[in-house]
Amino acid sequence: MASSVLYNPINPSIAVSSRTPFPFPVSKDYAAESCRSPAQKSLFSRNLDHGLSKKLSRVKASVAEAQRVEASESDGNSRPQEKKGFDVVVFERDLSAIRGEGQYRGPIQIQSNALAALEAIDMGVAEEIMDAGCITGDRINGLVDGVSGNWYVKFDTFTPAAEKGLPVTRVISRMTLQQILAEAVGSDIIMNESNVVDFNDDGEKVTVKLEDGQSFEGDLLVGADGIRSKVRKNLFGPSEAVYSGYTCYTGIADFVPADIETVGYRVFLGHKQYFVSSDVGGGKMQWYAFYNEAPGGTEPPRGKKERLLKLFEGWCDNVIDLLLATDEDAVLRRDIYDRSPIFTWGKGRVTLLGDSVHAMQPNLGQGGCMAIEDGYQLALELDKARRQSIESGSAIDIISSLRRYENARKLRVAIIHGLARMAAIMASTYKAYLGVGLGPLSFLTKYRIPHPGRVGGRVFIDVAMPLMLSWVLGGNGSNLEGRALQCRLSDKASDHLRKWFNDDDALERALDADWFLFPVGDSTAASETIFLSRDEKSPYVIGSVSHANFPGVSIAIPSPQVSKMHARISYKDGAFFVTDLRSEHGTWISDNEGRRYRASPNLPTRFHPTDMIEFGSDKKAAFRVKAMKYAAETRTPENDENEVLQAV
Repeated sequence: MASSVLYNPINPSIAVSSRTPFPFPVSKDYAAESCRSPAQKSLFSRNLDHGLSKKLSRVKASVAEAQRVEASESDGNSRPQEKKGFDVVVFERDLSAIRGEGQYRGPIQIQSNALAALEAIDMGVAEEIMDAGCITGDRINGLVDGVSGNWYVKFDTFTPAAEKGLPVTRVISRMTLQQILAEAVGSDIIMNESNVVDFNDDGEKVTVKLEDGQSFEGDLLVGADGIRSKVRKNLFGPSEAVYSGYTCYTGIADFVPADIETVGYRVFLGHKQYFVSSDVGGGKMQWYAFYNEAPGGTEPPRGKKERLLKLFEGWCDNVIDLLLATDEDAVLRRDIYDRSPIFTWGKGRVTLLGDSVHAMQPNLGQGGCMAIEDGYQLALELDKARRQSIESGSAIDIISSLRRYENARKLRVAIIHGLARMAAIMASTYKAYLGVGLGPLSFLTKYRIPHPGRVGGRVFIDVAMPLMLSWVLGGNGSNLEGRALQCRLSDKASDHLRKWFNDDDALERALDADWFLFPVGDSTAASETIFLSRDEKSPYVIGSVSHANFPGVSIAIPSPQVSKMHARISYKDGAFFVTDLRSEHGTWISDNEGRRYRASPNLPTRFHPTDMIEFGSDKKAAFRVKAMKYAAETRTPENDENEVLQAV
């Protein structure tokens, strides 16, 4: 059988053929779909007694054959497809995975529902995948305002998995995932550089034709050849993919955010644009930038990064820092398409799987996960048909098993497809304040009036999101045959996770990062970066002259509006405070929403990452607060008692 999986360019085309009378969507297919690489695959059920040939004779299913196959299931060293008694071949157009997208599109998210399905298919392979992946579901995930960086809604992806005894969501390199699955299936199963271009179903067998002229016969064909599937086209005629309205830039940066221990991924919301970042392990972050415009756009050579910095100018540091940390050559662009759900997935001995039948937008991270679920369900229905044939002594009813597989998947896939489209709408129509996107009325934004849609949307999400996550991530985990309802001991979240969901202040205090004051704007008196120690016994004093006898760190800033003893900075219980020491021109703080206020004299005032602190009102001694993962040997100044930093 021939099928296409994924629309990304890593595995452009695969076909799988089963040597017994019907095919099994082997792990390789899951990989391709999971990798969401432009992989195109075909799964082909065939019989093979003397190696591959241009014409393979099909051997009809018989009770004797079925009994022989069942006996092989007890072999613990069998390949995944062999454990079910299936013999398959994968026709792969390009297994090398060395093209640009294969290298830089980076990791793929495999959520709890897909990991559970992989465990049911082959526990050993699933363990290898989970060990190679980076867990993100054990941390805070959710939506934030793109400009301020403030949390809008937090998602709990850990509890739905833990309560249902499922693995916690992970991300894994697409190429690593592909390699694990390909090795599990076996190199002799995969025919590389084999592009399926046509097929013929005569009711008794399916004949697959390759681009090089070869043809193969089998008992069924599974089209997993991606969003522009040739199998789908031959089944139902040509149809156009649906443009989402958004182009997507993506990249991977060698960057570790300050809150890496507490936050897994974030979606930064904006008007007609949004940005997604995710930890992918190994000191790297993956990001996606979506922008509403017509398809087919291009940039001048090495112009992607420059354009992105203009599109997201004014957004919070979490976005800008990632863009700045990404190499130009690591930035890719593609227009986002999907396909509207259909209610007929196949005909006769041919069916579809993954993107070939339900390509969806990436906003829920469920495209590859749905393909993995497809593969499990297809194998389950074919195995049921085999067992029924053994009990009844009749031939295996392949056609009916394919229709049962399709019927079992249609509703769930259609709902998640719709949720993915809805997520894109919600992410890109977000408006923080009244006046955003209103042209002549945009002056209303200066009054900081919360947009009614933001308020109402948050109420709706707070109620609906837990239910949606429980259903999506829970999947059919309780009904997966061959899998116990249990979690891995390594899938453990912090004891403070629940508190972080409900308390933004506790989440910030949990930061395990170095804090700095960076000179900004037209500051002429302050020219050096100030490192802030998290030692509660070593405060800082800011003044126009140094104070050598001060029990901490003295910082001298020679500026007309900086008083001799201007302000003190202290640290306590995970937070920094600035205390104005009755300075003549005051100490000013501007927060991440643009509000500027004067700190009360002799009263410790809390400040936060991305705030701006001004010593005096003339902006000549202004600093931006940043929390960063920073190498200890590069800190300035060193945290030595009584050290004086002269800022000139």
